[in-house]
Amino acid sequence: MGAGAVYVHIPFCTNKCYYCDFNSYVHHGQPVDDYLAALEQEMAMTVAAEPPGPIGSVFIGGGTPTVLSPEQLKRLLTAIRTHFPDWENDCEVTVEANPGTVDAAKLAALREGGVNRLSFGAQSFDAALLKRLGRIHRPEDTIASVEAARKAGFDNVSIDLMFGLPGQTLASFQETLRMALALDLPHYSVYSLILEENTPFYTWYQQGRLALPDEDEEVAMYELAIEEMEKAGYQQYEISNFSRPGWASRHNLTYWYNEEYYGIGAGAHGYVRDNRYENVRGIRDYIERVRRGERPIAAQHAVSRQEAMENFMILGLRLRQGVEWERFRRQFGLSIQEAFPGVLSRLTEQGLVEMDGRGLRLTRRGLLLGNDVFVAFLA
Repeated sequence: MGAGAVYVHIPFCTNKCYYCDFNSYVHHGQPVDDYLAALEQEMAMTVAAEPPGPIGSVFIGGGTPTVLSPEQLKRLLTAIRTHFPDWENDCEVTVEANPGTVDAAKLAALREGGVNRLSFGAQSFDAALLKRLGRIHRPEDTIASVEAARKAGFDNVSIDLMFGLPGQTLASFQETLRMALALDLPHYSVYSLILEENTPFYTWYQQGRLALPDEDEEVAMYELAIEEMEKAGYQQYEISNFSRPGWASRHNLTYWYNEEYYGIGAGAHGYVRDNRYENVRGIRDYIERVRRGERPIAAQHAVSRQEAMENFMILGLRLRQGVEWERFRRQFGLSIQEAFPGVLSRLTEQGLVEMDGRGLRLTRRGLLLGNDVFVAFLA
């Protein structure tokens, strides 16, 4: 049985945000149609080499996929459905969007193409903070985009929020949470800022030009997010993700359950038949390789049994339900205690994990110190 999830990367954006290290490029002047043609060809080569199983989720990310025109969106969605035709009845099809980059025509094209979930990169409802991030949308653009999506028939809408931002206070983050929750969406993702190399934010921080909240403030923001989400009836199903019951992202769960998925596009990552791979990042390099009839893979490696067990634990423990004893034993033929002798008792003594008859999960303290837990499972 082939992989049952597909990630497609659209590396074009209206502009490059100051904190972003994703494989993305300003849209103006890019060979977009040539890129879409290359995507189609890569899909054909991929499924010929690794035939897919029934598809349970498709995720079109970026970049900003909604910078594409309605016609380009239709072309992309038709290509995905052509090469990965066996969609399950409840297949989740997500497209990432930036507020202000959708209109009635684009939303109609997405609906007609089978998209049933939208994820908007709101990040904040503080207008000054959005400018500081290099975002070009305003808080009202997020509200208008969500309303337009609902009017177009989308009921599964998510937004991303960020905390630990330069100049952000606990009070301003609380106001962002209040405005986000007022939208009454089924799903929210809440991420802390990570300073990545080769971004303006990283350079400015190294130069002492970027004032960030201290660690205690950042922890307080995260705890506030958990508290406000729970108060509003949302379940924290993963470290950074909250949903109403039954609305967790199926594609996200593919990653956390360490299941296989196809990665299509420049810089995309995939995991198929115990093999992890990464495509070339440059748009023109990607297009040229595909034109030559080559799969555009820059690096790949076979996942060893030890690495698979480590990934199972590290990814699975990001879920609030944690990992199941029986699922691990079924997959690897031994218990977690046998695979990682001494690790569970040490983490339990430190108050970072808790166990019951079903399995193992992070404690509330473990949520705040997740990296300390994850590194314990690395050989």
